[in-house]
Amino acid sequence: MAVPPSYSDLGKSARDVFNKGYGFGMVKLELKTKSSSGVEFTATGSSNTDTGKASGSLETKYKIKDYGLTFLQKWNTDNTLGTEVSMEDQLAEGLKVALDTVFVPNTGKKSGKLKTSYKREYLNLGCNIDIDLSGPTICGWAVLGYEGWLAGYQMAFDTAKSKLSQNNFALGYKAGDFQLHTNVNDGTEFGGSIYQKVNNKVETSVNLAWTAGSNNTRFGIAAKYQLDEKTSIVAKVNNASLIGIGYAHTLRPGIKLTLSGLIDGKNFSAGGHKVGLGFELEA
Repeated sequence: MAVPPSYSDLGKSARDVFNKGYGFGMVKLELKTKSSSGVEFTATGSSNTDTGKASGSLETKYKIKDYGLTFLQKWNTDNTLGTEVSMEDQLAEGLKVALDTVFVPNTGKKSGKLKTSYKREYLNLGCNIDIDLSGPTICGWAVLGYEGWLAGYQMAFDTAKSKLSQNNFALGYKAGDFQLHTNVNDGTEFGGSIYQKVNNKVETSVNLAWTAGSNNTRFGIAAKYQLDEKTSIVAKVNNASLIGIGYAHTLRPGIKLTLSGLIDGKNFSAGGHKVGLGFELEA
């Protein structure tokens, strides 16, 4: 078996069918470009159609492949500056070490995190530590994979309070066109998802979640249909009668248009439905 995914990527294929291709209540523009020296730029701007609030961000990324180094800088309109420096496959094959820092000039607030991960055949594990002198939080995860079966554990330990703040388990199975994922978070949140790639054009996903001590069960189904190499349609519905639809079309190489809408099936005549519009430009 190949290297298993990280804990956060377990069940990702199913989540992507539910989440990608939608932008309810937002008008969004994204621009990606790359300089001749290899620096990648990503600029995004969005406006909330309900509140009218606009926001934006700028990200730059530069890689020095010979030394396994990646420099990533982020800025957003909340005036938050983020910098991440990472090194991969240099100290040991499969080992990645990164330092992630955040600075808010308006308040002077600073924070940082040391990230490490190690992956090889049958194993993917990692540990993140907050740089906080008052008591860092240590987050760790491990995923084992064998013959399609996946088992994972994720934890977070608050050293200031000397107790576990997160305690999650996951179990799944992954085949070529089929994936099953189940998880238990903190012993109270239960979830599961099924993903299937029916053929080269159709992908489907089902998810189920519930909370211990509550009768509130969440259920949803979603599908993606690739009309042709330029156009795709996505749709989803859940047990709250919220119906989402999305349409994506590549107008020309490097220009992609996305339209989406969210319909409240229980209150159809009352209005309050949401629409979204997105443009992605890549040069």
